[in-house]
Amino acid sequence: MEQTVRWLTPEEQRAWRSFVRLQERLGGRLARLLQAESHLSVADFAVLVNLTDVPEGRQRFLDLARALEWEKSRMSHHIARMVKRGLVERDECAEDGRGAFVVITEAGRTAIEAAAPLHVRAVRTLFLDHVTPAELRTLAQISERVVSKLDEDPS
Repeated sequence: MEQTVRWLTPEEQRAWRSFVRLQERLGGRLARLLQAESHLSVADFAVLVNLTDVPEGRQRFLDLARALEWEKSRMSHHIARMVKRGLVERDECAEDGRGAFVVITEAGRTAIEAAAPLHVRAVRTLFLDHVTPAELRTLAQISERVVSKLDEDPS
């Protein structure tokens, strides 16, 4: 059964393309600044932020992959690189021989503590300083609504 495509209206297309451009440019700029100033990639930063947000700085490997929306293979490769750099360690799960934890190390904590102020400053300079409080509230509401819908259907 063929479905009719609901093409984007000019207004929808403008909003969507502007949103995508914003994400690409902002993400690229933040990534370059983070790498240059802290020697962490955006992926490193995301892993470390997630680990500092959980008790004891440890999270099940698959839960971390889900939180970051990463495939298992990407997670595996990236964590292996971070282990080599001493930012995290992989800790086998005693209760479940197939599972593992990713644990932040002291070097990882030091790296995220140094990078966080740089990141916040960049977020303010590149984004927050250019929107009003009302626009920021609207953006938060939109983002939360869309993320909630995405979480309902994780496929």
